[in-house]
Amino acid sequence: MMNGHQSVTAKIAGHDITLETGQMARQAGGSIVATLGETKVFAAVTAGKPREDIDFFPLVCDYREKTESAGKIPGGFFKREGRPTTKEILTMRMIDRSIRPMFPDGYKAEVQVMTHVLQYDGTNNPDVLAMIAAFAAIRVAGLPFDTSLGAVRIAHVDGEFVAFPTDEDRRSNSRLDLVVSGHKDGLAMVESSAKELSEAEMIDALEMASNTIQEIVALVDEIKKVAGKPEMEHIAPTFDDDLKAKVFKFENALKSAICVDGKHIRDDACNQVRKDCVASLTEGLDGDDLKAKTKEVKHFFHDLQQKVEREQILSGSRVDGRAWDEIREITIVPDFIPRQHGSVLFTRGETQALVSATLGTPDDEQIIDGVEKEYRKHFYLHYNFPPYSVGETRRIMGPGRREIGHGMLAERSLQGVLPAKESFPYTVRIVSDIMESNGSSSMASVCGGCMAMMLAGVPVAQPVAGIAMGLVSDGKTHAILSDILGSEDHNGDMDFKVAGSGLGITALQMDIKIKGVSRGLLEEALGQARAGRIHILRCMLEAVPRPRSEVSDFAPRMETLKIPGEKIGFLIGPGGKNIKALQADYECRISILDDNGNIQIFGTDSIKVKACRDAISASTQNPEIGAKFQGTVRSVRDFGAFVEILPGVEGLCHISELAYGYVGQVTDVVNVGDEIEVEVINVDDRGKVKVSHKATLPVPEGEDAEAAGGGDRDRGPRRDGGDRGGDRGGRGRSDRGGRDRDRSPRGGGDRDRPKSGARD
Repeated sequence: MMNGHQSVTAKIAGHDITLETGQMARQAGGSIVATLGETKVFAAVTAGKPREDIDFFPLVCDYREKTESAGKIPGGFFKREGRPTTKEILTMRMIDRSIRPMFPDGYKAEVQVMTHVLQYDGTNNPDVLAMIAAFAAIRVAGLPFDTSLGAVRIAHVDGEFVAFPTDEDRRSNSRLDLVVSGHKDGLAMVESSAKELSEAEMIDALEMASNTIQEIVALVDEIKKVAGKPEMEHIAPTFDDDLKAKVFKFENALKSAICVDGKHIRDDACNQVRKDCVASLTEGLDGDDLKAKTKEVKHFFHDLQQKVEREQILSGSRVDGRAWDEIREITIVPDFIPRQHGSVLFTRGETQALVSATLGTPDDEQIIDGVEKEYRKHFYLHYNFPPYSVGETRRIMGPGRREIGHGMLAERSLQGVLPAKESFPYTVRIVSDIMESNGSSSMASVCGGCMAMMLAGVPVAQPVAGIAMGLVSDGKTHAILSDILGSEDHNGDMDFKVAGSGLGITALQMDIKIKGVSRGLLEEALGQARAGRIHILRCMLEAVPRPRSEVSDFAPRMETLKIPGEKIGFLIGPGGKNIKALQADYECRISILDDNGNIQIFGTDSIKVKACRDAISASTQNPEIGAKFQGTVRSVRDFGAFVEILPGVEGLCHISELAYGYVGQVTDVVNVGDEIEVEVINVDDRGKVKVSHKATLPVPEGEDAEAAGGGDRDRGPRRDGGDRGGDRGGRGRSDRGGRDRDRSPRGGGDRDRPKSGARD
């Protein structure tokens, strides 16, 4: 390796991409700093010594978005990064799925690929850049690796495909979010979500990705050329060809066993053939010799099992007897759990998912906090894969990377057909529990999740179904398989999952184990996937024809209203006192959506929800002159009574406005706690309200309205905020009669002079 700092740069799809090495982490096997725009990602790769005691490749891929890269401090008590986020795990999986097949067979050195974000510019997302950095670090480290890899993100903005889109375009303006990795001979991995893109559009996007990847591969090759270590020697393990031939003599017995109907019965039959093979070929051995020979026989038997199933498929019939494009039997039980907001038991062959949809309030939204700008999710899907689904026992822990990846694939599949949040403000959570599994459990989660939402009353734009496809090729002929089994996934050359509606694709995921998948082959595969998807959609619509017009009786009921923005503080109250009291009294949840006063109320009892809405509306409205209220007397003074006309809103009813005629004391007419009808007669600039009880009473017989002190009763009380002149119910007018009533609380006459503290 050349000493010192080395750097290469290329303009790719209009963006400068730089790869650097030799300046940091020089004791790692290989390290790279990749730059796109002002986003920088670091990657380091180190390999340990080969381990002969294991029969798998111990590869670990890690990716972290360190918050300091975006000028943030982590939340939480410890103020440091904790478990990886969903996005970090998905990026780890994309790196792993891309590079794992590129290491040679039999390579068992422990390899760690560590990546993290150094700097995020708010525009260029670091996840794909981390993939490029990891691919380059592997090549610089000199690990045995088939070929250089590249990666790219493609979006569809304003009718055009765009490579390396900005985060704003990807989130808000794009119909497509497609991440592809590949090499000079073809694609290696595809992960995408879309808004019902046609198959032809998806092929065009993949073709653009492939062309862009070639330029990135050239850049990776350049940094390898100037700074790469010599490639490590890898000696492929040697095997006993005579022993392999003896194992392969059990081919006919395995052919019979592999066609037995039923996953577990088939597995038992195949395991019995393997036991017979091991017993026959290890007879007379013991100790270490028996252990070593058994391991070698099982290795060859695995190869035989793969060969038999692939040949069976290419001959035109699959191990379960289906044709290549045949879908397994589908059964659907809607409302399987009646009290859930929406639930479905979806079974396809030996794969079964119990899927539920739960509606929540905006308070149930998930806050996503990472290097990107914080945002909230009102839709999320969780996928669980318990060990009993495959008849196994294992340690029970939290969701693993596979479960998180499958859940996100199903979530992306359904995201594109959700109603706008403005028209359906519920938070939606879907949970898929896999009851049985024999291939394509993530796509069963898509089908079940869509129907569960429809049953819960979510007005999805289109129903969405998912299907898992496979490919088997011997270089001369190929078979494209619909609705693959677990063994077909394991033994095939490519597996890809396609979800979408009748209008187009909403998600696509591919893992490609062979090189050189042509455009024609992709078109054929996506066309067959569409036919299978349409078949599944028909089955779904027979069981659940359309979304329910109303949400479940057990779901929160929702009411929306708008209050004056300046009343939000009053609604909340000191320390949340008012809003907490309302939620307790009406057994509901109140969400304040914005500073403009938009409010949502959720609860299970529609009557209480509407009552809460009315209470909030009443307590936050500004009283208008002439409006009548049934109020409660809250306090009594010498000059009048304070009447609560709305929750928290009191108006002064002056003693002269309590009744016709002379009123000696306020308590002659009303007492604290009395309910009386009042009419608003004035609201001043400070919001202080004056009311009249007299204005709601009939004029006493024998008196006219003018003489009664109420002015012309046909005109009603004055609205100008001044004194309502005229005689006050026979009490007579003094020379103070024209003063503001706040300054003459008891009317005219010397006996009614204002007393200390009697002013309003």
